[in-house]
Amino acid sequence: MIERKAGIYDGRNKSSAYKDLVWTVATASDTSVGIEQQTLLTLATIEANLAELGSDKGRIVSAQVYIANMADKPKMDVVWQNWLGDNPQYWPQRACLGVNLEGDVLIEVTVTAVRST
Repeated sequence: MIERKAGIYDGRNKSSAYKDLVWTVATASDTSVGIEQQTLLTLATIEANLAELGSDKGRIVSAQVYIANMADKPKMDVVWQNWLGDNPQYWPQRACLGVNLEGDVLIEVTVTAVRST
């Protein structure tokens, strides 16, 4: 059975899970701040969403990062790397794309993770 966790937007959920896989997406809860702070807020939401469905950041297998300005990628990368930690065993496959995001959103992250057993 598919589990779905409602988000704040109509027509889409913030997270879904099926068997041992979890998918989630997040943006920053405060878009008045810069890329580093928006990245921190986004990753905190990703972590909370994963926990809600029985996973964690160390179980992420794939991530897609969408940023509004590719010039901000080095700043985002520092926050991302600090969040994940130094152990490559917990680093997911990741793609980063420059895209047009709505309003003052500077980053959106979507991940696929495995549930804890």
